[in-house]
Amino acid sequence: MENKRVIFFLFDHVHLMDLAGAVTVFYEAGCCGHPYELRYVSPYTSPGTSSGLGFTRVEPLDAVSIQSDDIVIVAGMDLSKWDRTNDAVWMPWLQHAVMVGATVCSICTAAFALAVAGLLDGLSCTTHWGYTGALRQHFPKLQVMENRLFVKSDNIYTSAGISTGIDLALFLVEEHYGPTFAYTVAKDMVMYIRRDGTATQHSIHLQHRQHINHQIHEIQDYITHHLHTKLTITELAAMVHMSPRNLTRLFKLTTGITIGDYIRNLREEKATQLLNEGQKLSWVAKTCGIGSTRQLGQLAKKAGATRKMA
Repeated sequence: MENKRVIFFLFDHVHLMDLAGAVTVFYEAGCCGHPYELRYVSPYTSPGTSSGLGFTRVEPLDAVSIQSDDIVIVAGMDLSKWDRTNDAVWMPWLQHAVMVGATVCSICTAAFALAVAGLLDGLSCTTHWGYTGALRQHFPKLQVMENRLFVKSDNIYTSAGISTGIDLALFLVEEHYGPTFAYTVAKDMVMYIRRDGTATQHSIHLQHRQHINHQIHEIQDYITHHLHTKLTITELAAMVHMSPRNLTRLFKLTTGITIGDYIRNLREEKATQLLNEGQKLSWVAKTCGIGSTRQLGQLAKKAGATRKMA
């Protein structure tokens, strides 16, 4: 059986992480037992990255004949330096890839290339949060979705960029070889958790940490490492020499979420991760500090786990 093929499409001034993240997933999948054939194509003879690094061994577009079972990944590029003089070269190539039924993916700003080629008209899509407004403005036929990691519309995927290219690649690996193997790849990459397309662009660990209050950071760190214990506001407040009332007020003001909701969300996220890894419900309950059988059952169903209570 031939290896599945992934073709990476490189514009000039490509963002390195948009490309490298997805490449690493498919490379590591091979290291873990399911190799992919990786190809690199470009409409440019010597494409480079937005950070100045150049590439060799990149093939011209006509060197690869796209098949229906191929994956084509278009990595994001620096839009301010995007050369549109050769649109007539690459647009038909991408249009053909979609037409023959290949899986075509954009990472970050590459959604603009798919839009220019008319491939996203009438479809749901996304891009990096900093560009969703511009994408919607320039291409009103698109149904641009905010705060999504990636969006699937037929055989076209669009992602938010940077690390979300990893999420999308892991999702595709899971579609090919199942969730257990995808988690093996994620673990090999030292990924905390693989997020799916319905997740927001900001993980629970990140979205409430964009502040500079060291006391609240200390509380958040403690909560993360003590989910298995009973956490009380009184105990947490004493750690940072505050009254419970003051901590409650400051935490909500700083993070935008209550302490109780923050703890619950972290526990649910970690429990979902462990359930997807195949851990027993009793162990997950103990590890995450979740005492509700009903809550665990709901999380197991959401995670696609079918194991019974141990």
